[in-house]
Amino acid sequence: MSLALSASALVGAALFLLVMAQGLDSGARSTWFTTLCWSLLAAGLLSLLVSIIQVFLPDLPDGHLIARSGIPGRAVGNMRQPNHLASLLMWSSVAAVFLADQGSLRKADRRVALPLLLFGFVFAVILSASRTGMVGVFLLALWGLLDRRLKPASRWSLVATPLMMAASWYAMYLWANSGGGHAFGAESRLASEGAGSPERMKILANAWELVKRNPWTGVGWGEFNLAWTMTPFPNRPIAFFDHTHDLPMQLAVELGIPAAVLIVGLLAWSLWRALRDSMRATDEHDAVVRRCAFMLVLMIGLHSLLEYPLWYAYFLLPAAFAFGLALGPLEDKPRGRAISLQVPAFIGGLAIVLGSLYAVWDYHRVVVIYVPPEHAGPLADRIEAGRKSTFFAQQADYAAATSLEPGPYALQAARSTAHNLIDTRLMMSWAQSLHATGDDDRARYVVQRLREFRNANAQQWLDMCKDVARPEDKPFQCEPPKREYDWKEMR
Repeated sequence: MSLALSASALVGAALFLLVMAQGLDSGARSTWFTTLCWSLLAAGLLSLLVSIIQVFLPDLPDGHLIARSGIPGRAVGNMRQPNHLASLLMWSSVAAVFLADQGSLRKADRRVALPLLLFGFVFAVILSASRTGMVGVFLLALWGLLDRRLKPASRWSLVATPLMMAASWYAMYLWANSGGGHAFGAESRLASEGAGSPERMKILANAWELVKRNPWTGVGWGEFNLAWTMTPFPNRPIAFFDHTHDLPMQLAVELGIPAAVLIVGLLAWSLWRALRDSMRATDEHDAVVRRCAFMLVLMIGLHSLLEYPLWYAYFLLPAAFAFGLALGPLEDKPRGRAISLQVPAFIGGLAIVLGSLYAVWDYHRVVVIYVPPEHAGPLADRIEAGRKSTFFAQQADYAAATSLEPGPYALQAARSTAHNLIDTRLMMSWAQSLHATGDDDRARYVVQRLREFRNANAQQWLDMCKDVARPEDKPFQCEPPKREYDWKEMR
């Protein structure tokens, strides 16, 4: 229920923002989009600063104000994910173009400011070593080539972004080879993985196999991770994936091919309509607003073919708002309608703000399980309180499944949190709880799936089988299951 409520709240907020943005007149559309662009520009500049510190001064971040990068030579931003950092930087680039092109930056400065801003953002993309971000740079250049409604200075700045990327790469190459033992994450990643990730190709192949087994209705919304983990895939990627890293494939595997085709088709049609309206708009300023809003959606759409950014509120909500701005009517509605939207807009906006504050408070109900404050109660009491969380009860279930004594209570918690994310620790605890309740065959089936991941954290537990001389003394995890279970039988 907590997963259903959190997903419903997020999708509902996104729908509200899209509908409200779509109902704005051209003047309000420009005002709100300008505000959004200033926000994205500020976020991009701060992320550029964080990126530089993470790569060039890696010992400086304290993990509170500035996140530490867990990947040597790569920036991860304060979102702690290099692809997310790169997508934010692409959004910041679009915002910089809009603000410079429409005169929000001082005329004397914008011809210099825009190239400098774009270079800074492209440089941070190289620091992130995100291949998705590098593809986004070429999309910026293509935008500059094709969009004749932008001012020449903006267009030439965009066209130059691949050259900026090449210059950034060369500068980092020289720095990494200057003799100081510096790590250049992008070069190392390209050398080891090339242009594509073998793990991603494997997960897509596994997902397609699940689609073929459930072509009409899919495995169910949010059930990919459970279905994939509990289905035999001897050649599976050894990392734990809770998404397919491709939005159309995610929809197909969870909702079935018909629903996926319908949803992706409607999204594609809406995207085309946004582009068409931006070309039809007679007001030059409104046309650029629409075109830049369209580019924000297009950038995150590109990312959604390789990752799952729209599962995160900080990408979904701005994307929905920008999409609504791009889809607004070409002709302004009568003023009476605009006024009529003010009341629902205020109520909905207030609900989102209050809901966000409640979510922060609700989250702390499970934080105390993992990071207990002074004089915190017993672990079992903290877990029980956390399981009453509205949006995050699955995190308390994980703690119950992996920390408490194996048995019926821990088994129920394992089955519940398995709808969120399954990892090595959970699979071991799940199997032990199944064994404790007498369901040895299902326990061995979970162990069999665990072996496919070839995870070092489980190796000691699995190696216990080698130290037992007599077969009858072997622990339960040493024997194979008597039959294969459908993943639905494991819920």
